Amino acid sequence: MLGPLMLGVAGTQLTGEERERLAHPAVGGVLLFARNYEAPGQLLALTRSIRDIRHPPLLIAVDQEGGRVQRFRHGLTALPAAGRLGQAALEAPALAREAARAAGWVMAAELRALGVDFSFAPVLDLDRGISRVIGDRAFSDVPEWVADLALAWQRGVRAAGMVCVGKHFPGHGGTAPDSHEASAVDERALPDLVHTDLLPFRRLMDNGLAAVMMAHVVFPAVDLMPAGFAPSWVRYLRGGLGFEGAIFTDDLEMAAAEVAGGPADRLDAAIAAGCDMAVFGNAGRRADALLDRCHRSDPLSALRLARLHGRGGESLTTLHSSVAYREAREQLAGL
Repeated sequence: MLGPLMLGVAGTQLTGEERERLAHPAVGGVLLFARNYEAPGQLLALTRSIRDIRHPPLLIAVDQEGGRVQRFRHGLTALPAAGRLGQAALEAPALAREAARAAGWVMAAELRALGVDFSFAPVLDLDRGISRVIGDRAFSDVPEWVADLALAWQRGVRAAGMVCVGKHFPGHGGTAPDSHEASAVDERALPDLVHTDLLPFRRLMDNGLAAVMMAHVVFPAVDLMPAGFAPSWVRYLRGGLGFEGAIFTDDLEMAAAEVAGGPADRLDAAIAAGCDMAVFGNAGRRADALLDRCHRSDPLSALRLARLHGRGGESLTTLHSSVAYREAREQLAGL
């Protein structure tokens, strides 16, 4: 079974120490960053080496949203920021939806060709003009437009053999601080979120969203802990919204996660709250102290994670020669 820890690796190829760490049963996935990427061929070799460690293979993920959050660039398509798609929707909604579908498909087809299972995307937050860290990573400030464009994006992603991970539940757009650097608090109550920030999440869940990433945002009216540590938010996801997919924490090394204590305390709190996978993207050797704290006792959680493995995937050479790929790239170039 896949364990509940997702870890990062240091460079463009695995060290012996990293192979040993990733073989531990507590580990279930690897999060890749720009530091792990030089070129498509190198990435394919890296993902193959990660897959060879375990059976079933570890999940391999990245943040490949587009715009300013695109970890892999050289040799791959420059993806538009979600906000650019939202701007296009002001003039031509149907064309913007088709461009969103194309963006999702190109992103996923390229990643599948290189052995990556999924991207932590789409961003389902609202761009309220408040949050520095969200901004144009969001499709729009209008919940219905976010939902429509994200659904189109999800259709493209699925067509390429990949799942979507909506983030950052229940919404990061209503508070100014960047949770990478500071605590983030949103004073709104749950009824104020239902038809605004939660609407895109609900719409994608109704259409088979495979996973969500929790926000390191505190909503004091609901719980005094950030959402990823709050059993009340996980219960709402499972019971109130009927969500059956996987639940990820945001990176537990972010400043806003420090409220839960040291790394081991953060891990314990996230798993106790009901998260399926805890992310430590930059822990390195510090992750060794966490490995024996993870005791996977819920086979249903492991099953939810196993469903996130990518399917199929043509080679980049085959992909580049396809008419669908060239047409999709032309659509995106127009943005």
